[in-house]
Parts: sequence; C-alpha cells; structure tokens
Amino acid sequence: MSKKVKAFVYNFLGFLVIYIPTLYVVDIATHLQGIWIPMTGFMVSVLVAPKFQAVKTHEGEKIYMKWLFVKGVREIK
Repeated sequence: MSKKVKAFVYNFLGFLVIYIPTLYVVDIATHLQGIWIPMTGFMVSVLVAPKFQAVKTHEGEKIYMKWLFVKGVREIK
C-alpha cells in the first residue's frame, strides 16, 4: 500500500473516531434537530481530527501528522 493511500486511510479513521462519539454527544447533550446534529458533528470532527499527509523527501516518501493537541508536525513511521 502506498504512503498516499495510508495517509488517506489514517485521515478517514481519525475523522471517524472523532465523528461517531461527537454525533452521540451532540444528540444527547443539545436540543439540535434534523440536519444540524450531523453537521455539528462534522464541523467538530474536521477541526479536531488529526491531519495526515504523504510527502516526498530526498529520503523517500514519508507520512506526517499535524494535530491541534500536538505541537508541531510529527513524522509517522
């Protein structure tokens, strides 16, 4: 599997791990109705989920992660 595909899968899984619990909490803890529940979960997940990117360097292709709760950019091995 290429690094770009891995980065895409990591982005999807990171989003999903944040989105599902957020959906539940928004549904239980707020009085939002209809489309506003998944839209609020989506916006929170987009802002909070870690971002992964595959980058070509002189040493080869590497995956880097940036996250709101971690200072700087980290290399994923």
